[in-house]
Amino acid sequence: MKDNLLHCLFAKWRVAALLLLLLLFVPLRAATVQHLTMPCKLLQGISEREYVVCLPDGYNPQAERPYPVLYLLHGGGGSCDEWEVQCRLSEAVDSLTRAGALGDGVVVICAEGNKNNMMYFDVPWWTYETYFFDELIPYMERTYRIRTDKAGRAIAGFSMGGGGATVYGVHHPDKFAFVYSISGYQRRQPLEFLRNDPSAEWRQTAIEDNNPIPRILDGTDAEVEAWRQVEWNVAVGDQDFTLEANMDLVKALRARGIRPHMTVTAGDHNSYFVRPHMIRALQKAAHL
Repeated sequence: MKDNLLHCLFAKWRVAALLLLLLLFVPLRAATVQHLTMPCKLLQGISEREYVVCLPDGYNPQAERPYPVLYLLHGGGGSCDEWEVQCRLSEAVDSLTRAGALGDGVVVICAEGNKNNMMYFDVPWWTYETYFFDELIPYMERTYRIRTDKAGRAIAGFSMGGGGATVYGVHHPDKFAFVYSISGYQRRQPLEFLRNDPSAEWRQTAIEDNNPIPRILDGTDAEVEAWRQVEWNVAVGDQDFTLEANMDLVKALRARGIRPHMTVTAGDHNSYFVRPHMIRALQKAAHL
């Protein structure tokens, strides 16, 4: 009987060892994150512009069906690496992929909006919005197997990037299925940390010139109808200094008969608040 018991234990140990070996040698699904450059002619004084791309596990450049694409705009003072370094983008993509939450996958493009001039809008010496729509998006659509239609393209951003995403949706409603603004800096605000910044005034002026709130309130009937074809998502923390501006943005949309999705939860203006909303944007984009 003792021999039978030992034989049974050995057999179970051997099965467990084989299962462990299989787990060790079966590759985990992993997204690919690359920090690259693209040629640039529309931003004054530079010939190349950085960006980060996150490609899903098993990305196929010859796939029969192109991948939906999510463009991410980082916050002021950040970089295109911010989504990976601060918000652990690829880790989120891998977890969602393993859970089956991203379908066949989504391609994520993280634009660089800080170097040389920290601005997502057009000013006379830095035409970033023109660059984004006339150069960056066409380049990405030539380079990656991504969808080129409004229904397969989305944009999200944090802080300055959240304001940028909102304004891009207002200016170009034909380009995006949804806009996801996270703690968006929607309008000029008196900020102590900008007091001694010599470039603060022109940037604040450009931001106010592109304030989406009066733009929406004053929009024509045709513009309002176009904005209704975009899904608007606004997320902000209850301790965030942009709370009131984002509430006013939602009020403006509602005043024009547009029903945005607004989320206000406990949180401040930081990456801890951003990450769950980045994850939500990924899930939404993957199912476009």
